Amino acid sequence: MFYAHIGHNILILASHVDDCTLTGSSHELMGLFKDEIWAKYKITDLGPISWVLGMKVIRDHVAQMVSLSQEPYIDAIITKYNFSDLKPVSIPMDPNVQLSCTCPMSIADTAHMKCVPYRAAVGSLMYLAIATRPNIVFAISTVAQFSQDPTPEHWEAVKRIYRYLLGTRKLALTFGAGKQGLEGFTDADRASQEHQHAISGYAHILDGGAVSWASKKQELVTLSTTEAKYVAATHAAKEGIWLC
Repeated sequence: MFYAHIGHNILILASHVDDCTLTGSSHELMGLFKDEIWAKYKITDLGPISWVLGMKVIRDHVAQMVSLSQEPYIDAIITKYNFSDLKPVSIPMDPNVQLSCTCPMSIADTAHMKCVPYRAAVGSLMYLAIATRPNIVFAISTVAQFSQDPTPEHWEAVKRIYRYLLGTRKLALTFGAGKQGLEGFTDADRASQEHQHAISGYAHILDGGAVSWASKKQELVTLSTTEAKYVAATHAAKEGIWLC
């Protein structure tokens, strides 16, 4: 990410390999910048942004809102793993199911799991969790812990995330719909999983849309719920300071 303050204007360039996105407070300044780039490099100007890194950009100039959607990507991975016939669910994880790494498996289950694309299916979900879907981050971080030796129960948990996406594929990150400014939210559980480490979670909202989020296992074993929440608040505060 590059930016320049020129007079009272600002110019911002986001670059990823050979994909560049340009924005700024002055159309004239943006035009001059593109002319300078054209003088040195061969580039293709695709006009107003509509796609970036597999994300669909939806702009509402009247309401002054911008939305990021990965609906086509969701459709693609659902089709890739033959999950189109699954029944949608309202939440990505079953709160009544406790996943464990010590689940015994029969010989038949062991042979079956060798043919299941567990790691690939979880990896496909990670791009969603990183880019536009903070609502599946906790679920992804949970099922990813069992990638080494998954069981049918773990695979059902992964399929449930895809079932959730089936019913929520049209959801998008929208900026400009809420109140202006930066807000941060954080919380922690108290050793809800068998590793006995609390899970920290935070989300930072800018102008109505999430710009930074995380769900992580705490590195230390805390002695109380209060201590676990202080650890989570510390990490969220550090992220908030950096964003400011």
